[in-house]
Amino acid sequence: MPNEFSEFKDDVRKVGDKLKNLSGVKSGGQAAIVVLALLLLAAGFSSIYTIDPEEAGVILRFGRYLDTTGPGLHFKLPFGIDKLYKVQLTTIRKEEFGFRTSQAGVVTRYENAEYNDESLMLTGDLNVADVEWILQYKVNDPYKFLFHVRNVNKNLRDVSEAIMRLVVGDRSVSDVLTTERVAIADQVKVKMQETFDLYGMGVTVTNVILQDVNPPETVKDSFNEVNAAKQEQEKMVNEAWEAYNQAIPEEKGKADQTIQVAEGYALERINKADGEAKRFRALFRAYVQAPAVTRTRLYLEKMEEVLKRPKQVYIMDPAAKTLLPLLNLKERPAPASAPAAAAGGAQ
Repeated sequence: MPNEFSEFKDDVRKVGDKLKNLSGVKSGGQAAIVVLALLLLAAGFSSIYTIDPEEAGVILRFGRYLDTTGPGLHFKLPFGIDKLYKVQLTTIRKEEFGFRTSQAGVVTRYENAEYNDESLMLTGDLNVADVEWILQYKVNDPYKFLFHVRNVNKNLRDVSEAIMRLVVGDRSVSDVLTTERVAIADQVKVKMQETFDLYGMGVTVTNVILQDVNPPETVKDSFNEVNAAKQEQEKMVNEAWEAYNQAIPEEKGKADQTIQVAEGYALERINKADGEAKRFRALFRAYVQAPAVTRTRLYLEKMEEVLKRPKQVYIMDPAAKTLLPLLNLKERPAPASAPAAAAGGAQ
């Protein structure tokens, strides 16, 4: 290409030099030369073209694909032999479904027209949802985008609508309207790209955005009432589960505590009984070895234990007719200095 371009410039320069030296040539010859020069100039202008950084150029020679050129200055055959098509590669293109944007900007305005034939869809539970979405894509293969598929935009819209209906039809209307919107957009994006690659459309899907998902206008009020009832139902179920989660662990804790107390009491009684049995066997062995001493010791220990219990102790004399106190354990004895103080006062 660069050599052909330099040769063409040399030819144009030579033609100009010849035109300057035609003073002696007849007028008819001059006209022919002028026509030839104009043809050469036209050929030059139609042979040189530039491609911007965000573009790609597709060259057809006699209607057959020849080459795809990148950014820069290029040369092609003139007079329609080579035909150039420029395609934007970095531009994000979009298609809107269910609505149309009339003016984009800080405040976006939309058309008032309805596109129910695009947006109304049947869900998996045989309900109807009004789904509006945006398809964003860019060109990755200029030749396929231009010539591999006839009417690319229509095919893009048809495929996008068919896949959206397929994915929405696999879900319930409540999922489509609430929790599954992101999952639907992701699944639609993947399926669209697979289909576009299968058809060889030369595009890459960059994003699928669910713009708005609502029930149809004719049943919106009834649908909102149903949703309100479902939300109230879910609220009551959640409150019941909350009460259950509070009461059941508490009662289980009390039951475990009662079981542990009973097990502790049982272990205490067993250990105490075992200790008493061991004590009895030890006493029995001591009694076998020294019966009199053991009896006396047992008697004294028992009397010591019994005499600690009563608050007042009395001596019972068969000859006495009244009861005499043995000890007044509650009253403290008088201090030793009391008799001396009393004696000093008497003097």
